[in-house]
Amino acid sequence: MPNLAPTDWLIVLLSLFCVLAVGFSLRTKIKTSKDYLQTGRSLPAWICALAFIAASLGSQEVIAMGAAGARYGFKAALFFSLGAIPAMLFAGVYMMPLYYGSGARTVPEYLRLRFDRKTCLLNACTFAVATIASAGISLYLIARLFETLRIFDPLFYGYGWPRDGIFTFCVLLFAGFVLVYVLLAGLAGAMANQALQFLLIVAAFLPMVLIGMKNIGGWSGLKASLPAALPHDASGLAHSGSLSIAPISFLLGFVLTAGRWTTDFRILQTAMAARNIESARRIPLFAAAVRLFLPFLLILPGAVAIGLPTPQSTTVVRNENGAIFHEITVVPPEAAEGRGLVPARLDSATGKPLYDATGQTQLNYDMATPNMLVHTLPTGLLGLGIAALLASLMSGLAASITAFNTVFTVDIYQPSIRKNTGDAHYLSVSRWAASGGILMSIGVAFACNGFNAAFDTILYPLMLALSVVFAPQLATFLLGMFSKRTTAHAAFAGLAAGMAVAILHQSLTLPAEAQPGIHGGWIAAVHRYPGSIAQCLGTAIFGFTANLVVALAVSLFTKPRPETELAGLVHSLTSLTSIVVWWKRPEATAAAILLAAFALAFFFI
Repeated sequence: MPNLAPTDWLIVLLSLFCVLAVGFSLRTKIKTSKDYLQTGRSLPAWICALAFIAASLGSQEVIAMGAAGARYGFKAALFFSLGAIPAMLFAGVYMMPLYYGSGARTVPEYLRLRFDRKTCLLNACTFAVATIASAGISLYLIARLFETLRIFDPLFYGYGWPRDGIFTFCVLLFAGFVLVYVLLAGLAGAMANQALQFLLIVAAFLPMVLIGMKNIGGWSGLKASLPAALPHDASGLAHSGSLSIAPISFLLGFVLTAGRWTTDFRILQTAMAARNIESARRIPLFAAAVRLFLPFLLILPGAVAIGLPTPQSTTVVRNENGAIFHEITVVPPEAAEGRGLVPARLDSATGKPLYDATGQTQLNYDMATPNMLVHTLPTGLLGLGIAALLASLMSGLAASITAFNTVFTVDIYQPSIRKNTGDAHYLSVSRWAASGGILMSIGVAFACNGFNAAFDTILYPLMLALSVVFAPQLATFLLGMFSKRTTAHAAFAGLAAGMAVAILHQSLTLPAEAQPGIHGGWIAAVHRYPGSIAQCLGTAIFGFTANLVVALAVSLFTKPRPETELAGLVHSLTSLTSIVVWWKRPEATAAAILLAAFALAFFFI
């Protein structure tokens, strides 16, 4: 049980106070729906860039990266972090000019401008569902973490409240904080808080990493501990030190995350809020440069956690003045049966550790980063670490809710209104949409709590969304931006076919040793993949390819739009004015960052 001193609680409360203060301070600047949904495109580039990074570092991602570090070691940096950099650079250099320059307020609205209403609506509805699901999973995850860490146990015991209510208390409390500042200041409040919350994450996680590395004996001690600490994993990402796995991991990371970084409005809305097109192009590049350092901040803690000594119950006998004292330290079964600071997964019915088919203990990798915070940070810094966990939740949840209310208002609600309605009406609808999004997220969180044994790690639902939702729709955006011949009917048919094929593939396959359910196999387990990563990769490839094939085939039998109507929407028909000096151009910056990513990849081999 973490020993939170008054200093720690003061830091946590101050962080929550700052969150609300930002919302109240910006509320006076919200006059129109554009101010609320797009910040009036007035925020400076550095705030947009920090918000871009923080939007992709919600609790789901932060916990998942630590879990990946514990489960896969250094190779996780290639797959879960560095592999995303090429997609981020591509989005900034080639896709952001069309998103921003077309005048689209959302990513789905670009599809309406490029193709038609039905393609936009299909993408908007799919995105809305995926975003609310992601927000709900984030709420569920952070509430379960705080319940497991027993942060609020003293409060509940002190007032005689049943401990079963801690999960509900956490969900409602954290969702309420996010709702308040989103209702007050919209996207501007969310982005300003995301910038502050990213700095808070860095301030808390950096001391944790440094202390953890000191405890394990530095870099050499960490490398020596990993081979003995890491078990063989069935998910297809090898733990061996062979060079062949490095490019494969990097490629897998690019394939699975490309759709997210290039089409996810939850992240791209921060770049589309920039003051001008040049700033919008550079924001993903700046974020990619910062992401070079994230493996050391977010993935390394997981590797350290599983390499540290496993806690065990001990009895120390000492003699003082003829009296014999027995000092007994009792370690919970999940900690003693775990590996390092990564505890064992417990059976919800019996409370005993779970074992796989080979008799090995199933580990709860999601607890790697939280346990590192609790076990390494001293008083004061521990409060900062708890505040950082809250910050990761609020940044990701706020990004999801602001993206949802914008897409709902702009792409779903506004086009359906045939009569002239004032801007005040759309501003009101946006706020109601934010409230509805929070309520639906809370519902998803409680639903996840009812099926808490459905997935063994938060990594899987994250990869599932990447493969089923974002990978198929990437083909639609690429065809729209780089092919003049693609027609509206082809885009709609391809998008529908791609997602249908991805879902069908998921329903007919299963990872090794998994049971039918969230892991797939709803219809029948026709094929067994060696692990979840291989399955999600197959889903992504099938969905993307089906979209591409169907869209190209339908385009052959339908008439494309005239080229005069595609200016600013297709890359070859859009002229971009850029800085003349070559080394200041976005392309040169992107090339330098990509080279740095490849160089850093060799460090983690």
